[in-house]
Amino acid sequence: MAAAARDALLDELRALMAAHSPPLHALVVPSEDAHQSEYVSERDKRRQFVSGFTGSAGLALITMKEALLWTDGRYFLQAEQQLSDRWKLMRMGEDPPVEVWIADNLSDEAVVGINPWCISVDTAQRYEHAFSKKHQTLFQLSSDLIDEIWKDRPSAEALPVFVQPVEYAGRTVTEKLKELREKLLHEKARGIIIAALDEVAWLYNIRGDDVHYSPVVHSYSIVTLHSAFFYVDKRKVSVEVQNYMTDNGIDIKDYNMVQSDASLLASGQLKGSAVNGSSYGENDMNENSKVWIDSNSCCLALYSKLDQDQVLMLQSPIALPKAVKNPVELDGLRKAHIRDGAAVVQYLAWLDNQMQENYGASGYFSEAKGSQKKQHMEVKLTEVSVSDKLEGFRASKEHFKGLSFPTISSVGPNAAVIHYSPEASSCAELDADKIYLCDSGAQYLDGTTDITRTVHFGKPSEHEKSCYTAVLKGHIALDSAVFPNGTTGHALDILARTPLWRSGLDYRHGTGHGIGSYLNVHEGPHLISFRPSARNVPLQASMTVTDEPGYYEDGSFGIRLENVLIVKEANTKYNFGDKGYLAFEHITWAPYQTKLIDTTLLTPAEIEWVNAYHADCRKILQPYLNEQEKEWLRKATEPIAINGYPAIQLLAISVNSRINIAIDSLACHDAEMFM
Repeated sequence: MAAAARDALLDELRALMAAHSPPLHALVVPSEDAHQSEYVSERDKRRQFVSGFTGSAGLALITMKEALLWTDGRYFLQAEQQLSDRWKLMRMGEDPPVEVWIADNLSDEAVVGINPWCISVDTAQRYEHAFSKKHQTLFQLSSDLIDEIWKDRPSAEALPVFVQPVEYAGRTVTEKLKELREKLLHEKARGIIIAALDEVAWLYNIRGDDVHYSPVVHSYSIVTLHSAFFYVDKRKVSVEVQNYMTDNGIDIKDYNMVQSDASLLASGQLKGSAVNGSSYGENDMNENSKVWIDSNSCCLALYSKLDQDQVLMLQSPIALPKAVKNPVELDGLRKAHIRDGAAVVQYLAWLDNQMQENYGASGYFSEAKGSQKKQHMEVKLTEVSVSDKLEGFRASKEHFKGLSFPTISSVGPNAAVIHYSPEASSCAELDADKIYLCDSGAQYLDGTTDITRTVHFGKPSEHEKSCYTAVLKGHIALDSAVFPNGTTGHALDILARTPLWRSGLDYRHGTGHGIGSYLNVHEGPHLISFRPSARNVPLQASMTVTDEPGYYEDGSFGIRLENVLIVKEANTKYNFGDKGYLAFEHITWAPYQTKLIDTTLLTPAEIEWVNAYHADCRKILQPYLNEQEKEWLRKATEPIAINGYPAIQLLAISVNSRINIAIDSLACHDAEMFM
């Protein structure tokens, strides 16, 4: 949409706000859908439609005179580029939060409109608290004003629901429902409303295609002590899925019935199938009167149908069991990452050849000055065309189902845009003299992947090398950490940043997020980050988490390195305080470009780590490659020599060495400097 046409939307919207009863002084337009999802379907991208900003995180506020957009540090540069002059960028962490801005800048008794389906209970209560000092009102709209001006809004599709077999899921629905009901009984709850799409998918062992990149179904679940319900567009349900649900004691109901059934649940009148496998009876229901919701994923519209005195607001009891992978899920994730790593190596080898042949680049291995770019190339290599080639390599692998997020294929200054999303019509051509950052991932039936590698096909500058090496040092430090049970990602975040801090550098995003098992590529409730929310959930054995420090120089280049890790029990010599200790197992396999490493900045232990990783990489991936690709990988994983010792000898001595990093005191102090 042209900028002028998008700006005209603000005028249309303000006319609707003025005509509304009561008149609206402001309208909040979140990024989220009715399930508080990070990635949403095309028809739910209301904030993108009205603002033109395409990032996955952000919030728009339209008043009668101003239009403001809040987003986080991953998207500052992108928002600056995409917003018109009629919009003002508000930088999260630097500018006041939206509720503070409203309370400070709008008049007493101002009315702020919101679609109650697209705001969580937690966010709504935070807004209402901020608004109270000036008697401002958060008004629940009966219809979304954005939908009224969105003339060509995509219609809802009826894409099929499919069952995720237990051979990949690892646990049956019966087992999961039994465990969930035990938790309900413990908390004296009669039932729970589950709104998060990945939680519904995980609980019922189902998947779908309703949201690009995330194999989820637009649906809700309500589970009581003796019934279970699945709220979905019934056009999506095949006979096979219908029978599957019936066999598991789950009633299928129309998607739009969840609001009325929430009221019935609150009053104890929600009844379901008698054939449900539950061992709990009416006495249990009578003694348990609370309704459990997760205030971060349950929307205000559903919460408004409940007796607020009987609402139990706690983290979803599904969040942790989903995050702590079972042995089958872990095995699937390891296998998926091996196939994915093979695809990435095939891609890098192909791209290296293309850059040398068509762009005269010195290539992946050499720093010598290359020859000239061909004057007449049949096909240019662009950020989009090469990422399509990477998708092709992945698509050839077993169990491939699609990408896990839009590939961040970025050259030079575009790599400094942390979550850059190239468009075919405007993306950059590859350049042998500039850094290339590729952050990508895939969905496989047995696991979800996410990997970032940064490379240079020409002669990198000494500054680029030193920055890459600092990022690599932080990446290694986190991977090699050993820490006591009870440690949060907030405490670990400093490990990845310290090498950058020593040079006065940093990055504006978290260091790690959980990853799903053929589910969302970003998965909580744990994370590794400087943000206070990273204090909430300690890391546990069998969780997955990414390790992805970076550095971004606006207008010049960006660097990020990312592996997926599994948290595992550490085999320590001692066990102080009987706490038990944890460590990480990396499951991502693709080489680091040694040409970008300034080895004089690495310690011997860090060089040993790189050599051991590359040796494993070569051994694990070779069976999936042809002879040319094997030779490329062999060269890419040649050991680095150190202190005059032959690299092979050093590697043989220390292949299993690890850097043990003591962070007990750090865990206790919990990195208060981040507050």
